[in-house]
Amino acid sequence: MAVIPSAIAIVAVGLLAPPASSAPPAGSQLSGAIFTTDGSGVPVNLNIYEAKEDVYLNGGPGINAPDNAAGLPAGDYYFQVTDPSGKTLLSSDAIECRRFTVNASGVIEDVVAAGGCEHATGADGEDGGATVQLFPYADTPNNGGVYKVWVTPVERYDCSAPGNKYCFVPRYSKVDNFKVRNPLIVEIDVRFFKNGVALDGYAAEWTDTNGAHNIKFSEWNPDVLAYHEAHFEATEQGTHSIKVSGQPGCGLGAVVGPDGALAKIKGSSATVSVTVADHNEGDYTYRVDVTCK
Repeated sequence: MAVIPSAIAIVAVGLLAPPASSAPPAGSQLSGAIFTTDGSGVPVNLNIYEAKEDVYLNGGPGINAPDNAAGLPAGDYYFQVTDPSGKTLLSSDAIECRRFTVNASGVIEDVVAAGGCEHATGADGEDGGATVQLFPYADTPNNGGVYKVWVTPVERYDCSAPGNKYCFVPRYSKVDNFKVRNPLIVEIDVRFFKNGVALDGYAAEWTDTNGAHNIKFSEWNPDVLAYHEAHFEATEQGTHSIKVSGQPGCGLGAVVGPDGALAKIKGSSATVSVTVADHNEGDYTYRVDVTCK
């Protein structure tokens, strides 16, 4: 991953967003984000973990998001771990063992008691919420060592919905990818610039190959190799999309995809298709660059 030249100035800008609320109305996507961390809520470099037991679920506005960014809507959620295609369920316990509660602040409050099978938790030192251990789950069959964690509101858990992945409906689910003991880096990075300035705290939305989604924010965090980028890590082979929208301080001027082509801006948004190849060696970063006006 290339580092932004030192001649480029840096600025962090707050993103206006609504507060956490109750479950979203029918047809809408979830606000907020999920992400994986260690048990103390600390991000792990490139979402690559040493052991399956080390991976914890975190939720809220997102790592290094602006203070007023939306968290997950308050309520109860289920989670699962699958391979990146969603075709193989890796979580090995009952769904009721994988239930947790999000509080009015939009962060995970605790797991829900389930007769002793509920998952272990940690404490996030940044936002005061809980982290939830994803283990137990089986090894991924994916050749790249990629796992996908899904989160969906309990009321959206629907085993009869078309296209559901073990009753998780992609359009109503948040996802994040991670790896265990596989150092190959494959990621999509989104960068925002204005007058030669790299902007931090700006949101990009990722829709994965299944139609599930998540939001990340551009950040300066060298510990996880984030150099003013919104990181979507361990992305699987196939076609993904990145949506960026006008935000306070960043009206869309130009959006350039990994192939150098300009995306069409419709209203205040633009969507870029990113086709991730089957990478078996070497590291690869797909970049989407946004010029603000």
